[in-house]
Amino acid sequence: MSQPIQPAEAPQDQSVKLIIGAVAVTLLLASLGQTIVSAALPTIVGQLGGLDHLTWVVIAYLLSSTVVAPIYGKLGDLFGRKIVLQAAIIIFVGGSILSAMANSMTMLIVARAVQGLGGGGLMVVAMTVVADVIPPRQRGKIQGIFSAVFGVSTIAGPLLGGVIVEHVSWQWIFLINLPVGLVALAVITFVLKPRAERVAHSIDYLGFVLLSASLTSIVLATSLGGNTWAWMSVEIIGLVVLAIAALGAFLYVESRAAEPVLPLTLFRNNTFAVFNSIGFLVGIAMFGSITFIPMYLQLAKGVSPTDSAMQLVPMMIGMIGASMLSGFAMTRMGKYRILPRLSTFVLTIGLLLLAFMQLDTPSWQIAIYMFLVGVGIGPVNSVSVTATQNAVPRNLVGVATAGTTLFRQIGGSIGISVFGAIFSSGLASRLGSLLPEGQAAHGVSPTMVASLPENLRGPVLEAFASSLHPIFFAAAAAAFVAFVLTFIVEELPLANSLRQEPKAEIDAEEAALAAVAAAPASVTR
Repeated sequence: MSQPIQPAEAPQDQSVKLIIGAVAVTLLLASLGQTIVSAALPTIVGQLGGLDHLTWVVIAYLLSSTVVAPIYGKLGDLFGRKIVLQAAIIIFVGGSILSAMANSMTMLIVARAVQGLGGGGLMVVAMTVVADVIPPRQRGKIQGIFSAVFGVSTIAGPLLGGVIVEHVSWQWIFLINLPVGLVALAVITFVLKPRAERVAHSIDYLGFVLLSASLTSIVLATSLGGNTWAWMSVEIIGLVVLAIAALGAFLYVESRAAEPVLPLTLFRNNTFAVFNSIGFLVGIAMFGSITFIPMYLQLAKGVSPTDSAMQLVPMMIGMIGASMLSGFAMTRMGKYRILPRLSTFVLTIGLLLLAFMQLDTPSWQIAIYMFLVGVGIGPVNSVSVTATQNAVPRNLVGVATAGTTLFRQIGGSIGISVFGAIFSSGLASRLGSLLPEGQAAHGVSPTMVASLPENLRGPVLEAFASSLHPIFFAAAAAAFVAFVLTFIVEELPLANSLRQEPKAEIDAEEAALAAVAAAPASVTR
């Protein structure tokens, strides 16, 4: 007879609070690494030159952190979370030091790529560590706090970067990572226990290479398409073809690998497959709204870049509040399916309201719309990570957690690129009838709008606002599809013990035991 579930266990000889605090710091480091550099880019270009390579400072970090996410997840499953997280922190801090020492744009881009190699591991392994020290039912509130960290970094990153550049120097946006990273490394080293067992492993090197090639091609195509190269250029088409070919080869290799880097069996798990699809769609909606709302505020409302970032605070408050509340709700109820259903519905409504914004829409109304978008985004990540970790076998927790990060980031990359193409195309067609051809080609900027005659300024701003409407409608459509997907999520009760396996694994074990028990009887007959 099965034993009743005991209250959540406290891991022996481990200070859970210290571990969670160190994990939260590492997540903050990784997420700030993506956002803090944006405010410093003009200053960096002024000192290092290389204006034509400006976007690569951002793309290099995004690319490397995305590509290594599933690899870190698998390595954590194979060799234990402690050693892999230590390595990620060291690589991230090393990349930060190299970035601060850069004396050319090329060196900075390479250093940012190194920083991203560590940052991708920080995001994935740090969230997975929670699964090693906290029972599933208690993870909800912790993952809610971690999602709040991401929300804070979205707004705080550009603001902090601007303050540092203005009062110190741009090098300090990287050097600030050094003391914080070393403290996190010390706590992880002395408090987190390494995995005791030693198992021989087969490393799926070919799978690593093929997955990296496919992800690299996808991120480059979506990041550079419509900007550096035209969408139908030979370069972008070549990247898309390479991504598809590498993905096909990867699927073939994974189906035969002894220990695949991304086991295909995970995609037969309802929780993993559905929540990653939802995360992908919400990533599209999230990055689209965060990218284009400041642009709207700067042009339509005439606010400064810093003030436009400050006006994203309602979205941040919504994200933080909703993610934390959903985490505590999961812990209290032991259930989660209703949470993404409510949040994606609210996200759809918020994005539809943004789609109907006009030039005379009051700022307080826009703040409410952004708050709703934040509420809609907040719970998705914390719920998906907790539910996925609860639904997969223990030996796949790391790679499954990596999947939630991977699909969200790929969704964000594709969302920004596709929405950017929609916006640019719509704006160019509308401005073509209002401005001379040469002036229209340069797009809209606050300076350009201010220099226009009074009779042209209003129509140009109307053209700009109208070009944004399709973006928010498309984002709302993505959020609505995510809402529909929440109805096919299977809900597994959140385990209350670290030693309790996911229900699917328990069922498999019980079936195996039943078969063994039945075997002697058949032999006797």
